[in-house]
Amino acid sequence: MRSPSRVAPLVLGLLLTACAGIDVSTNYDPSSVQQLEGYRSYAWLPEPQGKDPRVYNDIIDANVRQAVDQELNGRGYQKVDPGASPDFLIGWQGAIDSHLDSETVDSFYGYPADPFFGPVFATAPQTYVREYEEGTLILDIVDAKAKQLAWRGTAQAEVGDNPSASSTRERIGEAVEQMLSRFPPKPGQ
Repeated sequence: MRSPSRVAPLVLGLLLTACAGIDVSTNYDPSSVQQLEGYRSYAWLPEPQGKDPRVYNDIIDANVRQAVDQELNGRGYQKVDPGASPDFLIGWQGAIDSHLDSETVDSFYGYPADPFFGPVFATAPQTYVREYEEGTLILDIVDAKAKQLAWRGTAQAEVGDNPSASSTRERIGEAVEQMLSRFPPKPGQ
């Protein structure tokens, strides 16, 4: 039988890995739902500028734009030049932030006392602290005529230690797909 102190980190790691999904939220002006439903064409806002080279570089910009273009084109939206009077403009922003997560695992198992086998002993609870990085991707949809933010999608997920180019591209694609599945919003959504 394995010691509880050896099993607890393994179980904790499996639980944390299972929860490593993408959290998505959206926000919009409820009075503009009909207007958003009428959008058919879009153009990109200028490439965002930021200080973190892990986020603001040509490769990430190309991955985000490709994922958004693929999703919007697949849903019938037409990409046009900014001078061709698009219905909306789309832009993105991103960040990577460090976080700490602590989890206390009570290693007590069994019952306090068993009449056949005697008392069951437990060890003290152990707290595990882990530092990780969380990436945030924000998509903004701006009404081209009013020049006002009409819709915003936000996706957050844990970033691996050394993500490969293909896994980064896949995660960006998943985040974009989940965000844009809520665009245009349904009334009351």
